[in-house]
Amino acid sequence: MKAAESTWTMNSTILWFVLLFCGLTLAQDDVKTTEIEKPGKAASCHPDMCDLLIEFGAMTEKLRAVEARLRDSETRLKDSETRLKDSENQIRELKNKERTKVIFSAATGGGDRIIGPFNTDTTLIYRTVITNIGNAYSPYTGIFTAPVAGVYYFTIFYHANGHRPGMLLLYKNNQVMVMTDDHQCGYDTADNGGNAAFLQLQPGDQVYVLMRANTHVYGSDVHTTFSGSLVTQM
Repeated sequence: MKAAESTWTMNSTILWFVLLFCGLTLAQDDVKTTEIEKPGKAASCHPDMCDLLIEFGAMTEKLRAVEARLRDSETRLKDSETRLKDSENQIRELKNKERTKVIFSAATGGGDRIIGPFNTDTTLIYRTVITNIGNAYSPYTGIFTAPVAGVYYFTIFYHANGHRPGMLLLYKNNQVMVMTDDHQCGYDTADNGGNAAFLQLQPGDQVYVLMRANTHVYGSDVHTTFSGSLVTQM
């Protein structure tokens, strides 16, 4: 815009000079004039003045062409700046996604013991934290809370006494996603079970493991575990 304003100022200055020159020329009575024939009309004009007007007209056209090119260049420059900002935002978003790391794994802990059975469904708390990158899992509540939107992968595994039933359910908020269980057996002394699932979560979604009423698992720092990780951010 500054270039266009400068061109307009130059244009105005030249026009003012021409008008001033015309006034001075017409004021001199002793200057001879020459008739310039035009179709249907005759006009008086000093020869030098006519040449100057023709040159001025040509210069005006050139200036208009320059102004048009300047406006076009300014438009292209603004478009380039917009694309550059969009690219910077995309790069910044990708960097933020790369920095988001969520990985956890925990065991029930508390020494070798039997957990349950209880007369109600119970959220299983995995107190021994093996890994908790991103601190999205709470060893105090047993609940994983998604920090960002994305696809997460979760696994559950348990060890139990075969003389009693065992059943664990993986919940997303209030919905059962997968489960693992084993029936009571009089001749089986021990059982193992597990399951896994990819879950699409939004920030604040909670994932946890519920132990069904009247069932049990074996608790230790190594047997019954709950793990998860962010696979891809969305």
